[in-house]
Amino acid sequence: MYKERYLRLGEILIKEKLITESQLEKAIMLQKQEGGRLGEILVRIGMVKEEQLVTVLGKQLGIPYFSLGTGMLRPASDQSLEKLVANDFAMKNLVLPLSRTMNSLTVAMIDPLDLILIDNLKKLTGCEINPVITTRADIIKAVEEFYGKSAMLKDAVDASYDVESITPVPADYADEELSLDKLIAKAEEAPVIKLVDLIIRQAIHERASDIHIEPFKDRMSLRYRIDGKLHEVSPPANHLILPIISRIKILAKLDIAEKRLPQDGAFLVKMENNVVDLRISTVPTIYGEKIVLRILNRGQVILDLNQLGFEASQLEIIRKMITAPYGLVFVTGPTGSGKTTTLYSILNEIKNPTKNIITIEDPVEYKLDGINQVQIKPDIGLTFSSALRSFLRQDPDIMLVGEVRDLETAEICVRSALTGHLVLSTLHTNNAASAINRLTDIGVESYLITPSLLCVVAQRLIRKLCSFCKEAYEPASAQLGNLKIKADLIYRAKGCPKCNNIGYSGRTCISEVMRVDTDIRMMIAEKSSYQRIEEAARKAGMVSLRDIAVKKVEDGITSIEEALSATLEL
Repeated sequence: MYKERYLRLGEILIKEKLITESQLEKAIMLQKQEGGRLGEILVRIGMVKEEQLVTVLGKQLGIPYFSLGTGMLRPASDQSLEKLVANDFAMKNLVLPLSRTMNSLTVAMIDPLDLILIDNLKKLTGCEINPVITTRADIIKAVEEFYGKSAMLKDAVDASYDVESITPVPADYADEELSLDKLIAKAEEAPVIKLVDLIIRQAIHERASDIHIEPFKDRMSLRYRIDGKLHEVSPPANHLILPIISRIKILAKLDIAEKRLPQDGAFLVKMENNVVDLRISTVPTIYGEKIVLRILNRGQVILDLNQLGFEASQLEIIRKMITAPYGLVFVTGPTGSGKTTTLYSILNEIKNPTKNIITIEDPVEYKLDGINQVQIKPDIGLTFSSALRSFLRQDPDIMLVGEVRDLETAEICVRSALTGHLVLSTLHTNNAASAINRLTDIGVESYLITPSLLCVVAQRLIRKLCSFCKEAYEPASAQLGNLKIKADLIYRAKGCPKCNNIGYSGRTCISEVMRVDTDIRMMIAEKSSYQRIEEAARKAGMVSLRDIAVKKVEDGITSIEEALSATLEL
């Protein structure tokens, strides 16, 4: 049986022109002398590369080839797979459980024809085995990484603590006396350090933007925000909440003795030659302190207007406006809609040694070479308005204001735009047209807005379907509602190991770009409602957020559910 299998493998390799008949004969001779598998012998003597071997074998058998570099050898984090297949078994047999769906377990292995191993896996897990093929080098690294993380978590959770000195947080914990010396000692113990390190590293690895650590009456909650949605992951034991929060506070140089007031801090971590900025926020709750870590991974952000998701016609308008000698450009949207990334991408495109560019932000999220960036510090009097007044004495060509929050800041921005400066800023509005009403509500006179405002970009972020597992289907009319979908087939989320069984991977921008033309200027001067301004903008060619979202659905970029959740048709 084995001889026939090896001969078939050899014939496949000859057919694919990876080896010659004489090389195959040499390998078979070595196999007879030394024993072992033919494929391993061919790799060892350098006749074929292991990647070539498994690719050809997978193609012949109809079995997918998963490689470490693509991220596909990453087991689902919420299915307790490390308990289903033990570390010792995985290391000894070089297998890695990737995901479980009902009674089917997807397992990566180097020899999908090893029927004895597959049968043992079936008995061990009680599941039908769905094998995928990978290389020996990749599976060794993947197994070490996956079970290494699990071991770290187990060590931290199982670590024995003095229950009398570190107790679960009671509802009235704020009035309880705590030994700070003991708390600091526990926070500096190896298991807690490893656990905090693991929580942060896993969040970065999963492309999370935030980590939420929350105490409740009888449990601790740990959640990651990935692509704008919160996902719950297996938390450590409840009695570790105080040491974990104390450890994070120590890293962020916060006061671990202060538990009654909110605190903010920050620290940097280096991961795979990439510096990641972590912003820390704590707030007191009835069961203890909740802590949120905002992850600013500069290495993952692409500051390129072409790659943010804007339509070609929208980019044409934006580029024309941002190259104007003076005027005001607003980017609007709720918190977390990508406004700052859009503004930085604009600056990255228009920055030039001949231009003096100054920004004022709270906080400075990304550092750009060749641009003067200022972070406001209200506690010492450095506010948006005070910094803006100083900016005008710095001979600027282009100014970026992180956010217009009050009348004084808004008026300085508008007057700066009228006196020969290009001003970029953000507002919190639901759509482009309502930005004008927002400025007038703040107190800016319409006669100042009319000549200064160039355009308003309103945007949202929507999740993109995983390109590896999205599936096409014909939607029912009831599902479409009032949406007008032109495509016969659209796509929906499915879930696979590549996307951690979420069905989505990454986000893209949907936006509406309103150019302020002569008609809209007249409407601003007449103090027209935002509904009339929006109607005029649509007649002039502005495409609404909902219509752009529908186009993303038709193009197979996102799903109907995501488009509906991100937009509102009024």
